[in-house]
Amino acid sequence: MHDKHLYEYAVVRYVPRVEREEFINVGLVMMCKRQKWLRIALEPDHRRIASLGATHSPEEINSQLESYRLIADGRPDGGAIAMLDVTERFRWLSAVRSACIQTSRPHPGICNDLDETFERLLNELIR
Repeated sequence: MHDKHLYEYAVVRYVPRVEREEFINVGLVMMCKRQKWLRIALEPDHRRIASLGATHSPEEINSQLESYRLIADGRPDGGAIAMLDVTERFRWLSAVRSACIQTSRPHPGICNDLDETFERLLNELIR
């Protein structure tokens, strides 16, 4: 019998104009507190982003997304937030903000395999 894992995930979004509330899903961040597991995938489709009238260049968007990756991965070059534990990093990444990179509200789930569930969600919600 496999252990069940309680997890939370949030969809990472690019919002070209915050006041219009339009967005394109560009990534996924998922966390399991008990396993001290946090994973992120960022796959911006710059053609789709441009179709929304993006106000940022692909390089600017990629730079902002890279900050999310450094924090999620707990890398020292991600700053003080990246040095927090898994749960605190996830909470910071998924906090409500008025910026061009945002996330959905966190959603919970239960699974047997975190990596398999992450890939399934990534395929369903981002790719």
